[in-house]
Amino acid sequence: MTAIRLLLVDDDPLVRAGLSLMMGGADDIEIVGEAADGAEVEELVERCRPDVVLMDIRMPAMDGLTATERLRGRPDAPQVVLLTTFHADEQVLRALRAGAAGFVLKDTPPAEIVDAVRRVAAGDPVLSPTVTRQLMEHAADAAADTRRTGARDRVAALNDREREVAVAVGRGLSNAEIATGLFMSVATVKTHVSRILTKLGLNNRVQIALLAHDAGLLEESGENGH
Repeated sequence: MTAIRLLLVDDDPLVRAGLSLMMGGADDIEIVGEAADGAEVEELVERCRPDVVLMDIRMPAMDGLTATERLRGRPDAPQVVLLTTFHADEQVLRALRAGAAGFVLKDTPPAEIVDAVRRVAAGDPVLSPTVTRQLMEHAADAAADTRRTGARDRVAALNDREREVAVAVGRGLSNAEIATGLFMSVATVKTHVSRILTKLGLNNRVQIALLAHDAGLLEESGENGH
């Protein structure tokens, strides 16, 4: 099995050393580079070809948000996991919209941070249900009406089955849970998710969840009893 290629980005050398020690102990993870600021990330990604970038969201010259936006605009971009000290923060929300695969808190136990890197490398977003709820509530506060109109226009491209899958993704369900709930195979669920990503021009499941929330799909399905 090929090791997960990991790039570490944090302006605090002690944090980087700790992460390096933590990740270096995993047999299936290879640290291919380290950076002290977001401004160094693009060049290192070009040179080191990481699968996952584990990056602090707050750095002095270029923050993790800007670096994420730049990375996700690249072809074959690596997955990005952001490190933060905040549970629900406007910057985190913007980073998820920009295409980050999720985030972990800096006080998360080491084993869970290692697991987060593995999950993201496998294509699963890293957001705990508690954090997802906080982010969704946070998202509802600002510019909700404007976002809802735009989001509704976008999800109009989905057929009924794709909307059902988008709602299930928005509730944080796994492919297996969606398959059980909608009486389809896991392979069919994956196909629907891929089509949703393509139709809506999104990078990952987190963005599907945010768009479903913005469009009010979760509320509607709740009212309909689905």
